[in-house]
Amino acid sequence: MKASVRRNYCSPRQIGIEQVEKPIPKVDEVLIRVHASTVNRTDCANLTAKPFIMRFILGLFKPRKIILGTDFAGEVISIGKNVKSFNIGDRVFGFNDLGAESQAGYLTSGIKNIFSIPENINYKQAAASLEGAHYAYSFIHKVKIKSGQSILINGATGGIGSALLQFVRQYDVKITATCNTKNISLIQSLGADKIFDYTKEDFRDSNDKYDFVFDAVGKSTFGECKSLLKEKGVYISSELGPYSQNIFFPLLTSMSSKKVIFPIPYGTHKTIPYISNHLETKKFKPVIDREYSLEDISKAYEYVIKGQKTGSVLINLILKNESTTKPKLH
Repeated sequence: MKASVRRNYCSPRQIGIEQVEKPIPKVDEVLIRVHASTVNRTDCANLTAKPFIMRFILGLFKPRKIILGTDFAGEVISIGKNVKSFNIGDRVFGFNDLGAESQAGYLTSGIKNIFSIPENINYKQAAASLEGAHYAYSFIHKVKIKSGQSILINGATGGIGSALLQFVRQYDVKITATCNTKNISLIQSLGADKIFDYTKEDFRDSNDKYDFVFDAVGKSTFGECKSLLKEKGVYISSELGPYSQNIFFPLLTSMSSKKVIFPIPYGTHKTIPYISNHLETKKFKPVIDREYSLEDISKAYEYVIKGQKTGSVLINLILKNESTTKPKLH
């Protein structure tokens, strides 16, 4: 099978497309034909080992897993003899921030790491709904959002931000979001009440006050946003921040009237059922920027690393002459 491979931490141009052996599922695993994956911010961190702390997780000198990819949507084509909860033909999706080896034709997975795709969702939508929404879930479940509160989302067009905006709008709150000029209509349609066009104005210069400042792109700091917070306000960023300050600030601000919370992610056993429910009930629709073939995956990584993507960037792993018809669910 074809797979996107890197044996060392590297730049996008050094990713290779290689023929590797199709994996064989263990007795408690399934074999999945991957239909779609994405290139996301987690993938880029896994590719480059930046920030450096990623090396302590993925492998200090070389990555333990050589095939790239963290999310997937596909079809179960074989099951281990101990698998009872999934059948051949089932449509499934999943996410593993440490690497699912999903930017390939096939992958194997334990049953605890895969979930049924809602019937009204296709493979591309399923793959695009995972990584950003997984982290967005952690933002809203680290705090208690109440009716009438004000929330600022910085970076509302990315994978995390676009999901976070849709999750937050289920509450009776006032939502302010930042985006560039071309995405104003999109962000309005996703539920923002007020928008800062960051190409023309800086939200940090505003006199508005918020109960929560959610930075979904990690391009601000607590120090810059502290004046925007109301008393008992909370700042959450998706990134570690300068000198990894967002790891330490939760402790340093624990007794303060304005706090920092670091959104350590929940497990997929909590996040993906939540995502699946919101997909099924049409409360969440993943935003898809563009699509690449596996052969052009280096271009996809280069585009995502620039930090200007809107929503998700898809990798289509099904050739044009292959069937993409949705199998009947069991």
